[in-house]
Amino acid sequence: MVLHFSEEEFAARMERLTAAMQADKLDCMLLFAQESMYWLTGYDSFGFCFFQCLVVKQNGEMALLTRSPDLRQARHTSIINNIAIWTDRAGHDPTNDLHNLLGDLDLVGARIGVEYDTAGLNARNGMRLNEKLRGFGELSDASALVPRLRMIKSPAEIAHVKKAAELADDALDAAIKKTKAGANEGDILAAMHSAIFAAGGDYPGNEFIIGSGKDALLCRYKSGRRKLNKTDQLTLEWAGVWAHYHAAMMRTIIIGKPTQRHQKLYATAREALIACREVANEGNTISQIFDAHVKVLDAADMARHRLNACGYSLGATFSPSWMDKPMVYADNDTKIQRDMVLFLHMIIADSDSNTAMTLGQTYLVTDDGAKDLSRHEIDLIVR
Repeated sequence: MVLHFSEEEFAARMERLTAAMQADKLDCMLLFAQESMYWLTGYDSFGFCFFQCLVVKQNGEMALLTRSPDLRQARHTSIINNIAIWTDRAGHDPTNDLHNLLGDLDLVGARIGVEYDTAGLNARNGMRLNEKLRGFGELSDASALVPRLRMIKSPAEIAHVKKAAELADDALDAAIKKTKAGANEGDILAAMHSAIFAAGGDYPGNEFIIGSGKDALLCRYKSGRRKLNKTDQLTLEWAGVWAHYHAAMMRTIIIGKPTQRHQKLYATAREALIACREVANEGNTISQIFDAHVKVLDAADMARHRLNACGYSLGATFSPSWMDKPMVYADNDTKIQRDMVLFLHMIIADSDSNTAMTLGQTYLVTDDGAKDLSRHEIDLIVR
């Protein structure tokens, strides 16, 4: 069996979950988010792209409903003992199997919390689920329950995050070494992934972002590669990943001499990131981080070049994204707490001059404020 945490760690997580269920008056939870299953049991799979569900009763009893390819996966990577299989065949509706499983678990008439807000439950299956369980029990949207618990990291989780941060630094070192005039973006990307995989790291929850020239203004991955010019700009966003825990970073690297606009955007991004870091303290709210970002960028006349979010929580996440909740945007009154892991990024895309500048680091909230988990400074990188 491959487990990244001790039995005691999983027991503590179950205790937190069942206490939260009791507080919310839930008899059971239907977990569809792979992140929730991994956090609670260690179950590690991409089988969530099909229908699967982890049923958790308030007494801690669990049962997993999944497909046959994930039977051995669950046995090998998780603490789940009760595993039921639904059979692939034309026209089959797996919510029938879930209905029967819930009956076997004596949950008729139960108050059932459902994780709707996840890629692990698509709209079609969600509609099927609601229809199948109509009259079976009382359903409620409990999508926020486990993410609220996962938001605060245990010491064991923090150890994984710190290892991920080391790998993120290694990837940046590899990228800097490869970045020069004439370099191919593909070689830079390959070097970054190699640094992580060679050290035992994992695939990230989404693709690394890489773009140069005009594409440096993009903050999403796209297909296609180019070679760097003598004077160029290269935007990278990546994450070190260890046991699925992510530590993200973001940089725009300048090839050749930086323009005055680059220097202005960098100075603003740096000031904004520092301002955000300084308010990322226990007791403040997530929206205060965003407000600090807005204050600096808007004062520098960059309101139309910034985004409407400047970060998010990080943890153990799966495709399609490593972004976790809470997101850093306006009016998010989530309280910042000790042992939260936050990725804060400043993204400035000046389409008028086709100038890009980004700067992003992962921080751990401590008693002494937000601690930078990277060994790299936030200086402008010029190659």
